Amino acid sequence: MNRWLSVVGLGEDGPDGLSPAARLLLESAEVLVGGARHLALLPEDGRKRLAWPSPMMDLLPEIAAHQDKRVCVLATGDPFCFGVGTALANEFGHDVMTVVPGASAFSLAAARLGWSLDRVETLSLHGRPLSLLQSFVQPDARLLILSENAATVQDVAKLLSARGFGGSEITVLEHMGGPKERVLTGRADEDWQSDDLADFNSLAIECKAGSDAVFRSRTPGLPDDAFHHDGQMTKREVRAATLSALMPMPGQLLWDVGAGCGSISVEWMRAERQNRAVAIERNKERLAMIAANAEALGTPGLQVVAGEAPHALENLEQPDAIFIGGGATGEGLFDFCWNALKPGGRLVANAVTLESEQILITRHAELGGELSRIAVSRLGPVGPYHGWRPLMPVTQFSVIKT
Repeated sequence: MNRWLSVVGLGEDGPDGLSPAARLLLESAEVLVGGARHLALLPEDGRKRLAWPSPMMDLLPEIAAHQDKRVCVLATGDPFCFGVGTALANEFGHDVMTVVPGASAFSLAAARLGWSLDRVETLSLHGRPLSLLQSFVQPDARLLILSENAATVQDVAKLLSARGFGGSEITVLEHMGGPKERVLTGRADEDWQSDDLADFNSLAIECKAGSDAVFRSRTPGLPDDAFHHDGQMTKREVRAATLSALMPMPGQLLWDVGAGCGSISVEWMRAERQNRAVAIERNKERLAMIAANAEALGTPGLQVVAGEAPHALENLEQPDAIFIGGGATGEGLFDFCWNALKPGGRLVANAVTLESEQILITRHAELGGELSRIAVSRLGPVGPYHGWRPLMPVTQFSVIKT
């Protein structure tokens, strides 16, 4: 196999910080690819240069046109840590690549702060929504974040303060490893002016909860009032049991059919950071609720599909798990979902009406699995006293496809 494509992790110290192997790949390349900041670190020598556009992926066809030459892509630090390496491997195949990584921003930040990387949450806000941060804000959590630009610091500080974490310590690490390196530290509730900061920076956060902090565990079973809803939602206790039956596993895809306010798909994605979900809902008002909940609870990547199942499911990617929360009596819906489910996948359906329950009883007789009745009562006022008020019981059918 012709390894025509090399990827070299470059630090702020430029070519001087490269290993002999990385320097050889750089010096022998006929075409150089990188951001303007990377290319500016190299002296002009007449070789062809391709600068990343926005969006970056628009350059891939031009890179592919140079497969008869030695191409060297300059990446920031470790190209497979929120870097361009993954996109290049997906496009061209890893077997045509030679990769020499540099130190990632996370490694450099941990070294500066004395933090253990295995006890830190890492994420990137570069080209990604700020709302991704929501599910990582937990008491005493340590976060390392790749920034979009200088304004990211102020945006993150405002989000933390709004969640009652204004006492969190933020450390801004600029241009790590280079002559312009600078470290600034302050509280989230202080005034962060972006014109005093460099665009190329990473953030280290020690989350400190105040007395007004809003706690949102990633364990399934968020309070009902964490969601915007119209009353038609899977209630907290039943939702926790439903997620347990769905068994979220890293990188898997869920279909949330009849999603309501999206509580199941949101909690599925929160449970495992690499998980994906599609929320299918026909009601326009609830579609807006799903989008709002996904943004507020840290799952902006939730895909929302408007339409009536099963027709709205026809062109979707094959799922690893399916939840049918509404419409179990819909003609052909259960069969479509069962046929679409991957082998080893989990299907969970909840019913509150006798008609839906009868369908689940019939499917249990055909397919096996588990059938449960979930009955929940909550304490409520009864005049000057208190008593138990029962919620509608839910019949739950769960089955694994063999």
